[in-house]
Amino acid sequence: MTFDGWVVVGLGNPGPEYAATRHNVGAMVADELASRIGGSFKTHKPSRTSTVEGRLAGNRAIVARPRSFMNVSGGPVAALTKFYKAEPERLVVVHDELDLPYGDMRVKLGGGDNGHNGLKSIRQSIGSGDYYRIRFGIGRPPGRQDAADFVLKPFSAAERRDLAVHVARAADAVESLMTDGLETTQNRFNS
Repeated sequence: MTFDGWVVVGLGNPGPEYAATRHNVGAMVADELASRIGGSFKTHKPSRTSTVEGRLAGNRAIVARPRSFMNVSGGPVAALTKFYKAEPERLVVVHDELDLPYGDMRVKLGGGDNGHNGLKSIRQSIGSGDYYRIRFGIGRPPGRQDAADFVLKPFSAAERRDLAVHVARAADAVESLMTDGLETTQNRFNS
C-alpha cells in the first residue's frame, strides 16, 4: 500500500554550530512546520532522521530533518521514504539556493541538482530527481568569498530581521503544494 500523505524534508547540517547558518534554512522551515503540527521532533532510528508526524493543511504529513550532514542526506531521505512507502511525487525537499536572491523562492517539480550536494545525494539515493523542491534563496557570496564558506555562515543582521517572515512563507508554500497543487503554488509563491 502506498503512502497517502506527504514526506517533507528540511535540509541542513546537524548540531548547534550550524543551526543559524544559511545552509540550514531548510531545517528552519521544517521547524516551522513542526510548530504548525504542534509536535516536537523525535528520533526515527530506521532512517537516521528526526521526524514529526501529524496533519498539515488537512493532509497527513511526516516532517523530517536528516541527522546527517547535508552532503550525505540522501541515505536518510531514501530510508525515510522507503519506511513510509512514499513515492518521489509525495516528497517535498526544502533547501537553500545560491542562485536566488535572499528571500526569493521557487517551487518546482524535478530538475537538476544545480551543484547542490544535498540534492545530488538525494537523487543518487532514491534513484530519481522527480520530487518537489522548495528553493529558498540565500543569494550569492559577496566578492570572492567561496560558496562553501558562505553557506556555512550565519545570516547577516539585515537578513535576520525578516528571516522569520521568509521561513513562514516557505512553510506556507509547502502547505499550498499539498492542498492546491504545483501550478497554483508556483503562481502564488514563485518570486
